[in-house]
Amino acid sequence: MRTHSPVELVPHDPQWLQAFQRIRDKLLAVLPQALAIDHIGSTSIPGMMAKPLIDIDIVLPGLGHIENATRVLLAEGYEPRGNRYDDDVWAFLSKGSVPAERVYLCPAGNRTHLNRLAFRDYLIAHPLAAADYAALKRNLAAEFRMDGDGYTAHKREFVEAIVARALAGDG
Repeated sequence: MRTHSPVELVPHDPQWLQAFQRIRDKLLAVLPQALAIDHIGSTSIPGMMAKPLIDIDIVLPGLGHIENATRVLLAEGYEPRGNRYDDDVWAFLSKGSVPAERVYLCPAGNRTHLNRLAFRDYLIAHPLAAADYAALKRNLAAEFRMDGDGYTAHKREFVEAIVARALAGDG
């Protein structure tokens, strides 16, 4: 049975950037084949409230590298969370770390990864859009307090609109 923990948003913590840099260095040491290790999600956006969880995309040269990288992450204590989004994105969670870490393995050129970078960079460059996103997150966290899947699903339309704007070069 899956336990549902509450959707907990906290004010932005400037330490999240240092935590990401520390995690990135650790991951690069065990996954030297990584082409990029990117800080994604709300913790990567200055001033954005977020769940206290560092989201990281690890870009590998191709699908053939996923299996070995998975073995490495399991040996490092990450728990597998499956292939997400039907887009060759494999998720792993490290609950024992503070802050918690959720890392994703994906091949180079992965659409989900490129969309995440577009979303992050657009919100960093557009404070009004970031404020709208923060307000949406606050409302959804209240409405879906015990339903993380519902919380995430109801952000999708906003996220997709921002990604479309970013990829079209609007703004």
